[in-house]
Amino acid sequence: MILSCQNISKSFGEKEVLKNITFTMDDHDKVAIIGANGAGKTTLFRILLKETSPDGGEVSFKHDIRIGNVSQMMDFNSENTIYEELLSSKQSLIDMENRIREMESSMKEKSGKELEDLMDSYHKTLHLFDISGGNTYKSDVLGVLNGLRFAEESKIKPISALSGGERTRLNLGKILLTNPDLHLLDEPTNYLDIKSVEWLENYLNNSKSAVLLISHDRYFINKIVNKTLEIHKGQSLIYDGNYDDFIVKKEMKMTADLAAYEKQQKEIKHQQEVIKTLRSFNREKSIKRADSRQHMLDKIELIEKPVEERIDMGLVFHLNKESGNDVLSVSHIAKSYGERTLFGDVSFEIKKGEHVALIGMNGTGKTNILKIINGVIPSDAGEIKLGSNVEIGYFDQQSAVLTDTKTVFEEISDTYPKMTETEIRNTMAGFLFTGDEVFARISTLSGGERGRVVLAKLMLSGANFLILDEPTNHLDMISKEVLEDALNSYPGTLLYVSHDRYFINRTAERILCLEGEKITQYLGNYDYYLEKSAEAAMANESVSANTAGTKAEATADTAISEGKADWQKSKAEQAAKRKLENQIKKIEEEISALETSLSDLEEQMNDPQIATNSVRLQEVCKEHSEKKELLDQKMATWEELLLQQEE
Repeated sequence: MILSCQNISKSFGEKEVLKNITFTMDDHDKVAIIGANGAGKTTLFRILLKETSPDGGEVSFKHDIRIGNVSQMMDFNSENTIYEELLSSKQSLIDMENRIREMESSMKEKSGKELEDLMDSYHKTLHLFDISGGNTYKSDVLGVLNGLRFAEESKIKPISALSGGERTRLNLGKILLTNPDLHLLDEPTNYLDIKSVEWLENYLNNSKSAVLLISHDRYFINKIVNKTLEIHKGQSLIYDGNYDDFIVKKEMKMTADLAAYEKQQKEIKHQQEVIKTLRSFNREKSIKRADSRQHMLDKIELIEKPVEERIDMGLVFHLNKESGNDVLSVSHIAKSYGERTLFGDVSFEIKKGEHVALIGMNGTGKTNILKIINGVIPSDAGEIKLGSNVEIGYFDQQSAVLTDTKTVFEEISDTYPKMTETEIRNTMAGFLFTGDEVFARISTLSGGERGRVVLAKLMLSGANFLILDEPTNHLDMISKEVLEDALNSYPGTLLYVSHDRYFINRTAERILCLEGEKITQYLGNYDYYLEKSAEAAMANESVSANTAGTKAEATADTAISEGKADWQKSKAEQAAKRKLENQIKKIEEEISALETSLSDLEEQMNDPQIATNSVRLQEVCKEHSEKKELLDQKMATWEELLLQQEE
């Protein structure tokens, strides 16, 4: 067992946030904590990190546990580059490696007892270095650099130049490289694009560290965890399995709890009727029996009626009018900023009633495409055409459609002046703004609250073409489910950008992937996109020489020429790839041989006959030192080749 929480409770004033939170984690468990915003998830993390004390209960960790938490790594050395900062996570190994080099150098000058003591210390340090990952720490750093999309700028960009999101990614990278016994990760997928999240999933799945995470990313949770801990109304319940398993098991529990509640209510009603009948007899024996039954009834522990944990958010999208069949035509649009080209030739069409997701890595220009369609920014080239009767409703992830100086009430009343005060209050109550909350300034709202105001304006617009930029940002899981249901029932046309793969899976019927400055289309949801893009990647690796030979007869000669050129290029690329693979294989064999040789030499050093022969021992030590230096060179070359292969 790595962690045990028993009956943890915490209150802030009169509000009881946590009560009797109880769960345990084993050494390699990966557990997700889920619950509505404000349920107490972050409070529980703060208790585990000893940033706040519980009012009651006990937290127990495994002895000498090493905990990794992003907030612990915020103090950056601003003079470091990204690579240097990540490498500093391995400082203990770097120091150990330097000590090993110093000892190897000192061996040439020692003899007798001094040499024996040095050799003993050397072997212990070498063994510790090996089991601590000393032979792979540089490649580990390179892997994290690539996985978190820092590779190209890692050796030149200083920490002081990083944005908040980049710092968060760097924090995460440093935590991963410390290889703690337990990761405490609060929304680890924030500021990561889809490819980086997929890399993180793979990294954590292959890690021996236990993981306790807070996340609203349901797809991520499905890929990572083997247990799901729900905090609801301050109490906890842990389920075996991932998020989808949790949904099924929670529904089963809800059904069983409701049946138990109804059974108890039926029994209570029956007993009350019996008691009433006995009292009506107005005889001493009957009254005593009635009193006895009433006493037993009073001692029953009442089962609380289970309530479906869904927000009664009144989100229903309707249309003021129908659009034509052709909703949007995007033809050859382009966008650049200075010398940086986001996309050069993007074209696609959207028909009436389609629900389309636009995906791609961060920085490829997805939000720019939405802004161009909405006329927020101009395109450098190309043309945007809207169909007949198309009315756009736009959700901006930065909530730029809101005015910070206005109140929630003013934001709605100014946009829809025909609505009465009662209608506005009723509408905003449906979006969880009640009482004086409707007079809160937009500038004081949280990200989730601002998102709900924008959704309310969208709903009231009656638009038949919704364009949404990261609509699930800042929403908890329950709010996301409400939005998904509303969009799936929406009869209009939908185009959105999102990194939420679970949301895409539930709401998209077509995927537009922006990659390499171009759009590729997939007729399905996110899982379909994964399947087909993987097939395409495999097909690209086995491009044949006659790929270009399918053009019309009129351009046959050109096609053959181009096909030959493509074949020659492919052949050269395949040859270079094979050469690189052979180089890697060869150097890995050399590394293996050197490691075997070093192991043999270390056994010789421990041989009493050699250990007592100072001349022979110095010869062995010298050979060991030379081969160790050669091994380091081979390892460095191997890492460079791996990086080339990955590129």
